[in-house]
Amino acid sequence: MTDQLKRAISAAKTAQANEAEATRIASSSAGDQTFDMSESSYKTSHTAIRKARRFAMQGLYEWLVTDRRFDVDGKLGWKDNAPHDIAARTRATNAMHTVHIGYYHEMMRDIPEQIEALDALISQHLDREIDKLDTVEHAILLIGAYELQNRMEIPYKVVLDEAMKLNNHFGATDAHKLINAVLDKMAVEVRALEVQADTKANLRTSQKASKQAETVLADDVESATQTTNAVDEAPTASNKPRISANKANIKRSSASKASANISEFKANKKATDDTKSKD
Repeated sequence: MTDQLKRAISAAKTAQANEAEATRIASSSAGDQTFDMSESSYKTSHTAIRKARRFAMQGLYEWLVTDRRFDVDGKLGWKDNAPHDIAARTRATNAMHTVHIGYYHEMMRDIPEQIEALDALISQHLDREIDKLDTVEHAILLIGAYELQNRMEIPYKVVLDEAMKLNNHFGATDAHKLINAVLDKMAVEVRALEVQADTKANLRTSQKASKQAETVLADDVESATQTTNAVDEAPTASNKPRISANKANIKRSSASKASANISEFKANKKATDDTKSKD
């Protein structure tokens, strides 16, 4: 097979794939929403799900400031930016091969459909009216509330952590305090059994760690006591007084012996001299 033929086949396959994608986008724009969570041609890892949340947050933000706002304000004639249109444009203008497309479409479909119930759930734990929320914070809370209520396979701590990551990427500096407080209270209400089980597990872990610390401390005290007793029982140095070079009254045996030798030498010499004198 020549290189030219290979290039022709590759170009044909690319054109076919692009045509299929264009058909899917067109059908989505027309309202034919067939979202499939198991789209095998796209990633389904944790990173891909995280990217799906990011795209969903941006899409929900756009919807909240257009169609949703016009709906709330009673300007129904202005509505021309439906969630499925936003999703279709997003897929047409972005490289989505590393995004969990199924989960992205699910959020873009279900959250707008459940907006009233989700807003009511959020409002229970807010210290202000929900329309006073920053739009980015509102979109992040909608995703968090949706996952807490509908995606039970995702641990609530993961939901809270992912909401913090969304805020770090898109939100204001201090917004994480509000988001964390609202979702934490919501988790206690929506995921009561899971939160209770997690609290009990943390309590058991802390008690176990406390007992281990007490055991280590007791071992350290016992070891220190044994070391002290061993030092106390060790033999001490001799109590004999040291001989100082400055104490002249202490006679050393070597000096006494030398003096005796000198006296004996003098006595012998004197005796020899006396003998010679007599002779």
